Amino acid sequence: MTTLTPTTAAGAGRSAARADARGDLALLAHQIRYEQLSFWRNPQSMVFTFVLPIVIITIFGAVFSGGADEKFFFGLTGMQYYTPTIAAVSVLGACYGQLAIILAMRRQTGVLKRLHATPLPAWVYFAGLLVHCIVVSVIDVALVIGIGSLYGVPLPTHWAAVTVTLVLGAASFCALGVGVASLIKNSEAAPAVVQFIQFPLVFISGSYFPIHSEVLNNIAGLLPVKPFNDAMLAPFAHNAGFQWKELAVLAVWGVIGALIAVRSFRWDPRPE
Repeated sequence: MTTLTPTTAAGAGRSAARADARGDLALLAHQIRYEQLSFWRNPQSMVFTFVLPIVIITIFGAVFSGGADEKFFFGLTGMQYYTPTIAAVSVLGACYGQLAIILAMRRQTGVLKRLHATPLPAWVYFAGLLVHCIVVSVIDVALVIGIGSLYGVPLPTHWAAVTVTLVLGAASFCALGVGVASLIKNSEAAPAVVQFIQFPLVFISGSYFPIHSEVLNNIAGLLPVKPFNDAMLAPFAHNAGFQWKELAVLAVWGVIGALIAVRSFRWDPRPE
């Protein structure tokens, strides 16, 4: 009979913890792979995720290419203004809009209910979604930046600020997407609810045209989209670094979305 000393028991506990950690990481990698395969095997989803921002920035490039700095664009050229803002819109669409609709559809079709009955931890499922959305967002932003550079837009000088802003923005919008999905009653209503929230925010935040109203800018500055736009604009257009105030607003909205999701998220369809 073997007697476990405190030292051997502690060692066994650490080994079990490491094994559990490796198991969780393996599950997370599998979930990320699943989300990626589901996305890339859906041509319609890929078209709207990648082609739409490319078309928009290409059209803006044709319109504003070669333009001088203008007061209307706060001393920037049209393309210097639109390259980071369209990149920000693409992240919003991938992390908030599509995620909320996908979760509503999966819940309505019973996918989430069946998934919840498996041993997969909930945090692994949502972490997999988050990493997937960040990957898609990075590709989106890279495409928009690449097209902008073809029209003479200088690359940002503070890549660390761009990276942190992109990851925090993606995480915050994912949390808001899950929070909104928690409040949607059925998948048929999901696109309408998502766009009802997204379109006003995009327009009052100056994503498609600069806003010169101080009152409107102050209001939009308290919402999540304009701070994300401004934090993306700074490294591109002003050679600036981290925009801590804007990042703090983004983080607060991410926490709000996460709290709504934790309190309201349902795995099973709502009764009609």
